[in-house]
Amino acid sequence: EVDFWIIPIIQGFVQIEELVVSYSESSSDDDKSSPETPPQESTCVDDVHPTFLVALISRRSRHRAGMRYKRRGVDKNGNVANYVETEQLIHVHNHTLSFIQTRGSVPVFWSQVGYRYNPRPRLDKSENETVSCFRAHFEEQLKNYKKQVIINLVDQTGREKIIGDAYLKQVLLYNNANLTYVSFDFHEHW
Repeated sequence: EVDFWIIPIIQGFVQIEELVVSYSESSSDDDKSSPETPPQESTCVDDVHPTFLVALISRRSRHRAGMRYKRRGVDKNGNVANYVETEQLIHVHNHTLSFIQTRGSVPVFWSQVGYRYNPRPRLDKSENETVSCFRAHFEEQLKNYKKQVIINLVDQTGREKIIGDAYLKQVLLYNNANLTYVSFDFHEHW
């Protein structure tokens, strides 16, 4: 009886756009048919329905949300700081395709103290104290998404190295075939 008063909300972003695809006829000599070849009629379904509906939805978790540099790492329940799930939906010809990407803080116990730009990170708990919370985080991820590709974006050689090394160590200890770990250092490719 109270449904009228309940408004579903998310902390995040939603945008839905209709995209129209237009094709132009090619005028190069290679694409033209020879005199012996009969002209081909266009059979592309897009000529009939050249529209795609694209939606982008980002949902920020209510667990462990906080200000950058003040909320980092994982908590005792396996929730990571500033976790966001972004889903891209494409609807075309009565088919809907979905791609989901998640992001969040590195799931180990770590923090950054201070307000200056890029404070030095530090580990707050030992490797053994982190194992169960790391496991809880990825068990929830695998329950929701089945398989995951982890892309570690922390600086692999600078001040963030301690966090990246702790992350890799936890992935190796967890040793789950449904996780693929990739390290990508933006600083190396910038």
